[in-house]
Order: sequence, then C-alpha cells, then structure tokens
Amino acid sequence: MVHWGQVGSIALSWVISPLLAGAIAYSLFKSVNVFILDTHDPFQRAKRVIPVYMWMVGFMISMVTLLKGLKHVGLDIDLGLGSTFANAVPISVGAGLLVAALGVVLMRRIKDVPDEMHRYRSVERVFGVLMIFTACAMAFAHGSNDVANAVGPVSAIVSTVKSGGAVAATAAVPWWILLVGAVGIVVGLVTYGWRVILTVGSEITELTPSRAFAATLAAAATVVFASGTGLPISTTHTLVGAILGVGFARGIGALNLGVIGSIFVSWIITLPAGAALAIVFFLMFKGTFGI
Repeated sequence: MVHWGQVGSIALSWVISPLLAGAIAYSLFKSVNVFILDTHDPFQRAKRVIPVYMWMVGFMISMVTLLKGLKHVGLDIDLGLGSTFANAVPISVGAGLLVAALGVVLMRRIKDVPDEMHRYRSVERVFGVLMIFTACAMAFAHGSNDVANAVGPVSAIVSTVKSGGAVAATAAVPWWILLVGAVGIVVGLVTYGWRVILTVGSEITELTPSRAFAATLAAAATVVFASGTGLPISTTHTLVGAILGVGFARGIGALNLGVIGSIFVSWIITLPAGAALAIVFFLMFKGTFGI
C-alpha cells in the first residue's frame, strides 16, 4: 500500500537538500570574504555590496511566489509578455530593488565605530540589517514547506469526509486549516522552539551576522526551490546543512563534531520511530473502533 518510489524520492531529497544548502552557503560566505571582509575598507564595501544580496532575497522570493504560489489563491498577474516566467521576471526585479532600497535606508543609520578588539564589529552590524530580510525569507520558506507537511494530511481527510469517502488525487485546502497550521507553528516556537534555536544558533558552529546570513539565505533558497517542485523536505535538515557549509568555509576545527553527530543520529532515528508509532496508533484505533 506504500508508494515506495515516491518515498525513495523524498528520502533522497533529505540527503540532497542539506548538501545543496551547504554548497550554496559555502559559496555565499566565500563571496562575503572576497568582496567585503578581505578588502581594505570592509565597512564601506559592505554598504555597497550588501544591497546586492538584499536584491537576491527579494528577487528569489518574488519569483517563486509568482510562478508557484499565487495561482493557488486565484491570482494571475499578466503583463502581456507571453509566458508566466516572462511576466514574473520584471516584477521580481522590481521587488528585489524595493527590498534593496529599504535595506539601504536602514543601513544609513549605522555608523562606522572603530573597535580595536573587533575590526569587523561595524561590518557585522550592517549584516544585521541584511539578516532581517534573510530571516523573513527563511520564515517564508518554512511556512511553504514544513507547515504544508503538517496540514497536508488534515486537508486530505477533510476532503475525503466532504466527498462521502471518495479519495481525490488533489484537494483544496480550506482557510481554517491554514489558520490552524499558522497558530500551531507559533505556539510551538514560543514553547519549545528555544531548544532548537539554541542548538542551531550556537552549538554547531559560532555564528556572526555575516555567517548566519549565508546560512539562512542558502537554506531559504533550497527550501523554496523544493517547495516549488513539491518535495516535502525538512527545513531544519536544510538549515543545518547550510550552517555546516559555513563552518567548512572557516575550517573543520570551527565545527562542533559531537553536536553534529547527535543531529545525524536523530535524523536516522526519527523516520523509523515515527513509522513505528503510527503503526501502534493505527492498530489501537482499528481494535477500538473496528476500522
């Protein structure tokens, strides 16, 4: 009764997505070193280069939204340029420019304050502004994938009940299910989320705004791409892979191998543990209700 081919592609994505995010994060952080940190005046160079990264964030989110997302809410933007892709490009370019312009306005408030103990302190403050946008991109990616994983079975059940037991290949998602998913992720974040924040944010490798920017943008790009193709990957898997990529860019000594080993073991355990518990609960319900 299991579609093993589909399961295989999902399992493969769990391996590919952290590797892809790590490679992108590695490249991004290396570009930060080359174009900003290793220059004669890192602060002024940061103010010139970081808007380009901001444009990338705005362009990426806009493109995926226009190509994959708006059709599900009944919106179709047509500029008369032919294909959906051709219509999306100029809009996304404009969206990226708006994001970059907003970032420039915010960065103007940051002044270069010399610090003999930390040469890049002012530069990292500029990257802190960029982190606002990359964090929003990561939140967008998380909602488009992980929350969709949670509400997917619920929407299928509701559709089956409404149709009198007929199982449809696709089903519309009622707005109240989306609201339940949104409330659930917020409650989870404010109650137990701090544990994951602590592990991902500080225990894998030391993160600064410039390093965290590379990790979050790489993870967001990977997750958004996967969402557009329909792969239900894990956002946490992908972000950990991106952080590992940043750590490798600094050297293997910058990584906490003990924590990384524990994370990998947990990834291996969760799939069979979830399957085993699902079997137990199903047999309990079957015995209780005779289904």
